Amino acid sequence: MGRIVTGLILAAGWILLLLAGTYPLFCIFITAGGGVALYEFLRMSTSGAERKYIPHVLILGIFPLASASLWGSFAVISSLFLALLILIIVTVVAYPSLENGLLFVSRFWFGIFYISFCSAHLILLRALPQGIYWLLVLTAITAASDSGAYYVGRALGKAKLYPALSPGKTRAGAVGGIIGGMLGGLVVAAFFIKGANLPIIALLSLILSIIGIIGDLIESLIKRVSGVKDSGQILPGHGGLLDRCDSLLLTAPALYYILFWGHAVLLK
Repeated sequence: MGRIVTGLILAAGWILLLLAGTYPLFCIFITAGGGVALYEFLRMSTSGAERKYIPHVLILGIFPLASASLWGSFAVISSLFLALLILIIVTVVAYPSLENGLLFVSRFWFGIFYISFCSAHLILLRALPQGIYWLLVLTAITAASDSGAYYVGRALGKAKLYPALSPGKTRAGAVGGIIGGMLGGLVVAAFFIKGANLPIIALLSLILSIIGIIGDLIESLIKRVSGVKDSGQILPGHGGLLDRCDSLLLTAPALYYILFWGHAVLLK
């Protein structure tokens, strides 16, 4: 019951933020959420003396999110390079006390890129023409894919999709998730996206559903390597924030760049 209540609150809050929230408020929430997800990743993946550098990395992780909010896509790339440069300097200075300097910088850099840089694309999407509605489409794809995977997997799932990473996922569930995501994105786009090219939107939704499954698997890999069941306990019945947004971390950038390069194809 707690899982259902938490899910409904999250869904209602997200829809309210999209439809009624201002752009600055959206940026604040995404930046804060990105910071929480990055902290969960750092807490999972680090141990011992490395943990004292978590606050430094959290500050660096704010760079792409703040840049997306204030100046847009080109500033995100610049801020990402600045974060890398500072992280390299920190690694060089701290090297004598590190067990493995290369692993240190690689782990922290992955967290900044995977969580901060990727989640910054939610802000970039929000700033696009019809950006709110494209985010609704992305939300529908994610929610319908999760639901399709869950119910089809329970009813028909026998063969495991990738037991080495996620024993609970089945091939039937993956197919159900892909079809569900495609239908969810198509329906919402038909209602909200003016001039949508529905056959292309259906293909887009299918592709994003597949990318979402990959996002689930990479987070499963992180948790398996870290030896934890959930990324955190901030969301009752759901685990951590990273557990809930893992699909969006890859699908948001994918959707943004598809819109950036192929916007004319998606609209009639």
